[in-house]
Amino acid sequence: MPKNFLNRSHSRALTKQHKIAVAGVAVLGTAAVALSAAPSSAETVTTGAPATTAQVATTQVASGTVLHNVKGAITDQLAAGNVKVDTFAAQKKAADAAAAKKAAAKAAVEAAVKKAAADAAAKQAAQQHAAKAAVTRSAERPQMETVAAKTYSNNLDGWIRQALDIMKSKGIPGSYSGLHRNIMRESSGNPMAINNWDINAINGIPSKGLLQVIPPTFQTYHVAGTSWNIYDPVANITAAANYAAHRYGSIDNVNSAY
Repeated sequence: MPKNFLNRSHSRALTKQHKIAVAGVAVLGTAAVALSAAPSSAETVTTGAPATTAQVATTQVASGTVLHNVKGAITDQLAAGNVKVDTFAAQKKAADAAAAKKAAAKAAVEAAVKKAAADAAAKQAAQQHAAKAAVTRSAERPQMETVAAKTYSNNLDGWIRQALDIMKSKGIPGSYSGLHRNIMRESSGNPMAINNWDINAINGIPSKGLLQVIPPTFQTYHVAGTSWNIYDPVANITAAANYAAHRYGSIDNVNSAY
């Protein structure tokens, strides 16, 4: 037999289709050998007698049948191999598509988780920043000192002092002594005092209150923020002091009826 000059390391692995083709070639070779062994029309039979017409026909029919069967077998085997290869390719394609879809779904889930984590971190950072800013503003804001409302005693001293604070805020001049002196002369410190005998009383507008102010004067020189009741001690004092400031420069300059 001739030596095989092909090294095994250089031979390629046969695919399934190659194996089927080789098998078909082997079958064809076997058939050819069988045909060559059978007597033809030009050869003699084993007895040395010429082959009869029936023998030649039988041989031809037999050889034709064998070749036809071999060809059919090879074709069927090749077709079956192609179907299997196509089926395997379709299965592999479907598996690859499923794997790709699964990977895409996994990537989408991971992206959603990362986004949720990033959003939560951003929200927490914003809350911390807002809280820090609020603390900073609170620290920078000057602390307002709570000042208790000033109170005054409900007597002549308290009335005069409260009237002086209002007069100061309105820019009306006057002093404690000037107010006290005129109050004592006009009403003796009685906020309900009324004069029913002078010319004002005769004219129907009697003088009233601590500083004996007539109603038209009280209404004209009334100080905003005080009562409109002419008998109210603070309202009466501030209105009279406002009138004296306009006419005499200050209540301190009044030493008699005014």
